[in-house]
Amino acid sequence: MATLKVTDFDAVPDGATLSTRAIQRAIDSASAGDTVLIPAGRFLTGSLFLKSNLTLELADDAVLLGSQHLADYPRIPTRVAGIDMVWPAAILNVNHCHNVTVCGRGTIEGQGAVWWHKFWGDDENSGMLADYSQRGLRWVVDYDCERPRNLVVYESASVTLDSFTSRESGFWNIHLCYSKRVVLQGLRVQNSAGPSTDGIDIDSSQQVRVEGCTVSCNDDNICVKAGRGAEAQRLAKSARNIVIRHCTLLKGSGITLGSETSGGIENVLIEHNRFSGTGVGFRIKSARNRGGWIRHITVRHLTLEDVCYPFMMQLNWFPQYSYSEQSVGREQPPHWQKLAEGVDGEAGLTQVDNIRISHITSRLTQPAAFSRAFFIEGTAERPIEALYFNDVSVQAQEFGKIAGVNKLVFERVTVDAPAVTLSENDIYQR
Repeated sequence: MATLKVTDFDAVPDGATLSTRAIQRAIDSASAGDTVLIPAGRFLTGSLFLKSNLTLELADDAVLLGSQHLADYPRIPTRVAGIDMVWPAAILNVNHCHNVTVCGRGTIEGQGAVWWHKFWGDDENSGMLADYSQRGLRWVVDYDCERPRNLVVYESASVTLDSFTSRESGFWNIHLCYSKRVVLQGLRVQNSAGPSTDGIDIDSSQQVRVEGCTVSCNDDNICVKAGRGAEAQRLAKSARNIVIRHCTLLKGSGITLGSETSGGIENVLIEHNRFSGTGVGFRIKSARNRGGWIRHITVRHLTLEDVCYPFMMQLNWFPQYSYSEQSVGREQPPHWQKLAEGVDGEAGLTQVDNIRISHITSRLTQPAAFSRAFFIEGTAERPIEALYFNDVSVQAQEFGKIAGVNKLVFERVTVDAPAVTLSENDIYQR
């Protein structure tokens, strides 16, 4: 078992010389059991593709610096926000592999600002977002605006991601899709801003453990997904047997299940996590055209400080994004057609049942900060079934709203919420 340094293959650690080919040569030259080492320095790169039975180590002070040119990211089959389509590859790709480790104290740096600007312009309300929204196409702009992710694990097994930092991704930071037996431990995700810059997304994958990670981003900190629409329902690839524990969630939208639920989400354990200054604590989101299910979920032993919405469940989430506003014909791109093909009728209502939430403490260190204890909106036709809260203590401004639930059980739940619940606080679109 050898260690191959990418500088021995002519990679240049100056942050300016594009080293994609040199680093890929090192990867391609490795034999089973070898380690490819990224030493200290800043290595500018486009998409890199790992292979089976390989370790990639990011040394202390090593940085894989993502190119800011889309041409450096080849368009390949992948899944984007629940839709199977062709999109730019990530900076680091573990595709169709087994027995792969990415480790070390180094960093994957996406240089995401150029991609954020592409999406929402200088003022976060222009760019492609404004153009598409004005044309009634808010529901498709995230898919048309191609932005690289930092790391993708796709159709792979027995993968370990250990100790490195992912930061400033152009889109999602770390995306697991159609994979199994994946461990993420001791990771740090740091995104200062950016639209849809999720921290960790677990997508139609099984036997996944996320442990001891710290995530600060501008959307969902950790999210479990299972595909969007009729195609994902036909594929029936669920997200299941997932553990998220001992993580620290800072800026972001908390630990989320959905909104892509069409393949089903089940058997998820969320425990011993700490939230500080997070927009949401535990969250479920879906829409009336997703279908699928969210069931057998255990959430326990969480500590929340200054969290705006400790418990949020919305089954008609963000209509402008979730539903197409126009008819789509065969002349439109295939991914537009997939987005428009939701799960129709009653089958489109996500089944949510057997959600057990216990031993939670949510406190405000700044009592004037906004917080709503509960924001739960099921559907009248298919309410949330069997929602249990046990040993929960919440300090908030507003109590909030609970609707569309059958068999709601509170045991040893205390809430301090002196302010009136205001409808103006019903909007949270991330």
